[in-house]
Amino acid sequence: MVKLSAKCIVAGDATVGKSTLVQLFKTDGSFFQKNYNMTTVVEVSMKTVVIPDTGDSVELFLCDSPGKDIFYEATVKMWDQPNTLCLVFDVTSETSFSNCAKWLQRVKSKCPSPQLPGILVGNKTDLVGLRAVEETQAQDWAASHGLEYFETSAKELKNIDQPFHALAENLHHLYQEKVEIFKSLM
Repeated sequence: MVKLSAKCIVAGDATVGKSTLVQLFKTDGSFFQKNYNMTTVVEVSMKTVVIPDTGDSVELFLCDSPGKDIFYEATVKMWDQPNTLCLVFDVTSETSFSNCAKWLQRVKSKCPSPQLPGILVGNKTDLVGLRAVEETQAQDWAASHGLEYFETSAKELKNIDQPFHALAENLHHLYQEKVEIFKSLM
């Protein structure tokens, strides 16, 4: 039985739903705060994800980051050596989607390895009539940057666990690959 720990940077523009997604995931969907204060410092939450059919688990330390540039200098100090990344944008905001490139670059600059597993999450899919970013557009962008794409609705509790479970499973898979490489060297 293996227990891994991983630091996951949760990044994206302000008001895209980063804090809501983290809180809903952490509380298994039982805590939806309707009135949020703007995140001004990195808030760390932890949840253990059990990897199916293995008995292994991954402790995800989710570093929910402020989305306003004014807080970036203080935020970046908490981003050293991330293991994984969760980029979040609002599907009703083309700007928040376009800014994912900036957030991705910022996090990768703090990563010691060129390989940083991660996901792109399009949130607020419940706002169907206001949608500005199409699913295929986001999927293509994610794939071109080596990210897996998910869509969620924090308000409707739709698909809030799947992105984080995928992160944990990807990290576990990378760990298993490294173990196999080490075994082959012996």
